[in-house]
Amino acid sequence: MRAVGGGLELHSTLNRICETAASLTEARYAAIGVVAEDRDGLVDFVYHGVDAETARRIGRLPDGHRGLLGALIHHPEPVLLADLGTDPRSCGFPPHHPPMSGFLGVPIRVQGEIFGNLYLTEKRGGEPFTADDLGLVRVLATEAGIAIGNARLYEAAERRERWIDGSVAVTTTLLSGQDQDDALQVVAEQARGLSGSAAGFVLLPADEGGLEIVAVASDRSPGVLGVVIPPESEIVAELLAGRAVFVEDAATDRRMLTGLARDYGPTMLLPLQSDGRVLGTLVMPRARGERPFTEAERTLAIAFASQAALALMMAEAQRDRERLAVFEDRDRIARDLHDLVIQRLFATGMTLENAQRRSQVPDVRDGVGRAVAELDVTIQEIRTAIFALREGPAEVPSGLRTRVLREINTAAVPLGFRPSHRFVGPVNVLVGEVIGRNLIAALREALSNAFRHAGASRIDVVVDATATLSQGRRGVRLTVADDGVGIAEGGRRSGLRNLQRRAESLGGHSGYGPGIGPDGAGTTVVWEAPY
Repeated sequence: MRAVGGGLELHSTLNRICETAASLTEARYAAIGVVAEDRDGLVDFVYHGVDAETARRIGRLPDGHRGLLGALIHHPEPVLLADLGTDPRSCGFPPHHPPMSGFLGVPIRVQGEIFGNLYLTEKRGGEPFTADDLGLVRVLATEAGIAIGNARLYEAAERRERWIDGSVAVTTTLLSGQDQDDALQVVAEQARGLSGSAAGFVLLPADEGGLEIVAVASDRSPGVLGVVIPPESEIVAELLAGRAVFVEDAATDRRMLTGLARDYGPTMLLPLQSDGRVLGTLVMPRARGERPFTEAERTLAIAFASQAALALMMAEAQRDRERLAVFEDRDRIARDLHDLVIQRLFATGMTLENAQRRSQVPDVRDGVGRAVAELDVTIQEIRTAIFALREGPAEVPSGLRTRVLREINTAAVPLGFRPSHRFVGPVNVLVGEVIGRNLIAALREALSNAFRHAGASRIDVVVDATATLSQGRRGVRLTVADDGVGIAEGGRRSGLRNLQRRAESLGGHSGYGPGIGPDGAGTTVVWEAPY
């Protein structure tokens, strides 16, 4: 009893129970089958006495859906058999399984509920198990139930604490002013780690309908960033209606319409909703063959998704306030340019025209004429800038060239100057929507870094849609160069890592090098992706 109750980690406790039961009864093999919450099979199978090589050859562990183990799930009573093979409930053993004859099975109850069954086979010396063995194991099973109950309580408390810490980490990241893509990546990574899943995905509503994958935490699903789950999916309709969806096996579920699902088994798909508004979806899939999510895990994951959605709404409100402040500043600058600068330039131009008419010196008259012409060009450029400043997002065409110019014009306000720009090739024709969307995000990140960290006085932006990438591939290359202070040794690289992650998800590359200041001062960021 001291051996069984000597720890609080659940799996270790189950292993100790198996070892202790085998030792007390002189059994060669012992196992505990943990019953699923819905009593439909086993969710875990802990064994003792079978070496790793034999277990590997046997393959899949028992699932409790048939045979004697399945019968004990539905009829949890003690069983004592002299020969396992003669029992009509037995269905035999898989290939490479060691021979077993004598069998003793006892249910384990935790707080009155069936937790699982303890199985013992092959008493040493070939003797059958006795009634004394059965009585001894029943006492042990009672103590095991108490130890398992304590371990489950401890594990549940630890699990809740981890989910709470994860929610705090997500909230802190979302409200810290970081780029939204970075924040959503944190949500995906936290969800994956906390749920013990093989991956974590965050999906947001796509412009064309359905849900688009915008953040991925996975080692086995490269290149899925930007994939859209079509609106025809039954699951998409459920999620957008604010209802959670739990899938037993994603690879075989007919509602999963993408090839991405074939790598996964049990899956939780949870709406990110707050105050009745669905912002997106959080997906946590486990690998095929892994145990399904328990009711406790589902409850904690739903609470995590709700907290993440609330943090997303608060972060969105914070960004809206910042955006409103920028628009107000742009409107003020546009008014000043129109009411003050243009009027003064216009008055100066008229004065110069009068001086030109009165001048009797040809060289002076020609020089004044050129100055007036330059003023006219300057006035037209200022008018163009005013229109750009006053142009709302809904009025902007969707071409990539226009979106690049919008990002440059937006960055000009906090920078205090307008970055120069150059386009090479038919940008709008060659660059697709997914690559264009990621290029805009990369440009925004690069300009933000230049404003917050570089202290630059000059920034050059080049979008080359005819670039030749590695291995002779054609693609688009974005280059953002500044003359600022460069990247400090040991400084933050989160923005650069984000650029690299975006490029790699599209099969491209991102890097940085010397800038365009004197002697290479500043930083040049290069982001590229193949068509």
